[in-house]
Amino acid sequence: MTVARPTSARLGGHRPGLPGGAPTSVAVRIGHRSRWVVAMASFLGLVAFCWPFVVAPGSFGDATMAPLLFGALLVLVVAVVFAGIADGGIDAKAIAMLGVLSAIGAALRPLGAGTAGIETVFFTLVLAGRVFGPGFGFSLGCTTLFASALITGGVGPWLPYQMFGCAWVGMGAGLLPPMRGRREVLMLAAYGAVSAYVFGLLLNLSFWPFSLDPHSTVAYLPGASMAVNAQRYLVFDATTSLGWDTGRAVTNFVIIVLVGPAMLATFRRASRKAAFEAPVEFEPAGAAGGSGSGSGS
Repeated sequence: MTVARPTSARLGGHRPGLPGGAPTSVAVRIGHRSRWVVAMASFLGLVAFCWPFVVAPGSFGDATMAPLLFGALLVLVVAVVFAGIADGGIDAKAIAMLGVLSAIGAALRPLGAGTAGIETVFFTLVLAGRVFGPGFGFSLGCTTLFASALITGGVGPWLPYQMFGCAWVGMGAGLLPPMRGRREVLMLAAYGAVSAYVFGLLLNLSFWPFSLDPHSTVAYLPGASMAVNAQRYLVFDATTSLGWDTGRAVTNFVIIVLVGPAMLATFRRASRKAAFEAPVEFEPAGAAGGSGSGSGS
């Protein structure tokens, strides 16, 4: 009889060369297949957001774009998970962690309700993406927004765009450079503030071509050059959403500064305890028992 146990050298792995050692254990490791799938999803997202600048007028409409994006995004999220399983970067523990954090994020989101830009969902995406990796952050952004929409009745044409935006927020946090201590918290807080503005800038693109009077000076102008429409859109975003995005940015910065150190420590402790990606070795049952304290027969 054999007993399977994870290799002890990998349970608390650290990146060499970093003060204090940054944990290398991630829940969804970006392997070869995962990189391709995430790249495909991100490309689809960029096309979805930026098509008014590059697609001929009349090619897409709001009624057809959103369902197509939603279906494609769900397929790609599932593909990310299966690619992670195939690469050996995700297991049952990682899926359980993804489910727990998605539920927490979905429960936190209604607390802010977007009033004056105050939103309480982004800091968990930033901190979890930082600790568990960019693949986990990408998946968490999608699943959190999807679960939140089901809870609050927020399913609509805007949902796939929100899912893409939050997926990039979580993934970007996992791609930030190594850093520890107070500097890491300040870096994440600054990233949370900047990503809040970028999120708002992208999300407005989901309705800008369809929601304004065509004769407005900031409306989408079919057939105009990319430079003209980009200038119109930037003016539209600055005059209608900058204050709202600032509220989101301030909220992200303050919450990450206040709770970031404790949550980073908690997530890293959970990562070490779960031993994500730890290789399994098999050894005889007698040898496993001999390493214990010795039970009497």
